[in-house]
Amino acid sequence: MKIIVPMAGRGSRLRPHTLTVPKPLIPIAGKPIVHRLVEDIAKVLDEKIDEVAFIIGEDFGEQVEQDLMKIANSLGAKGTIYYQDMPLGTGHAIMCAKESLSGPAVIAYADTLFKADFNLDKSADAVMWVKKVENPSAYGVVQLNQNGEITDLVEKPEEFVSDLAVIGIYYFKDVAVLKNELQNVLDAKLTRGGEYQINDGIEQMRASGLRFVPGKVDEWMDCGNKNVTVETNGRMLNFLHQDGEKLIADSVKISNAEITEPCYIGENVELINAKIGPNVSIGDGTKVENSTIKNSLIQKNAEIKNAKLDNAMIGNFAKFDGEFTQISIGDYSVLE
Repeated sequence: MKIIVPMAGRGSRLRPHTLTVPKPLIPIAGKPIVHRLVEDIAKVLDEKIDEVAFIIGEDFGEQVEQDLMKIANSLGAKGTIYYQDMPLGTGHAIMCAKESLSGPAVIAYADTLFKADFNLDKSADAVMWVKKVENPSAYGVVQLNQNGEITDLVEKPEEFVSDLAVIGIYYFKDVAVLKNELQNVLDAKLTRGGEYQINDGIEQMRASGLRFVPGKVDEWMDCGNKNVTVETNGRMLNFLHQDGEKLIADSVKISNAEITEPCYIGENVELINAKIGPNVSIGDGTKVENSTIKNSLIQKNAEIKNAKLDNAMIGNFAKFDGEFTQISIGDYSVLE
């Protein structure tokens, strides 16, 4: 089994945090989004992952590539890097990894997290993971027949056709079939808004009679902008806390500080005269002094003083000293 992860977009809606780190490597509850994504996919598949292929931008840098290789290795899988040199859509991104497009595979876009407990129907030709939503007109949705099979895929329907939204994770019994259909799309220069879309390859597969079924997830969590990323961090902390996962490192130094769980607190964090939580993640090596923090995401090696933070997001090596609350400052920023 392979996992293919298109992630070449940096994530402009999450700036300034994505100016230095691509969005899929932003930590949620102490672990990069893409790391949590592939781990959760592996749990649902419940079988050995042979390869994780990442499609990234050419400017992401050597450190990002090394971090991605570590993620693949943590699953006992081979890691492969491909590059998408132009933003030409989801179908184009997948085809950048065409050398890995063979055999059973999951394709997952690295801007979302999920919670699911379902048995993947590996007898189907493909599975599209979906979540029931309240506003289906904002999503691509699937229609099902009486046998629970997918009969249509409708993008942002103006009139109600279904409330099962596609979340951007797909299983293919043989992903080479999708590769062949997407190659036809590229050869025909079939674009939508100047981009090649995975849905055009999927529609060609369905038209040929292949069987598509839904895989329904329990939770779908977005990481599109700062507010929803902070919210997703809190939701993930609650899930992990309920599962009994250890979230606070033994090396945390506490001096007259109070922690209200759930919180993730990394290695060698210092908490001095502070109230932390709930729903706070603090990365390794960060120091918090004379501050109250809740519902916030703080990355590594930051310095926070005299702060009262709620719904805040602070980058690596940032320094903050003040009384602002709903802040969003990127790596190496200084507010004193």
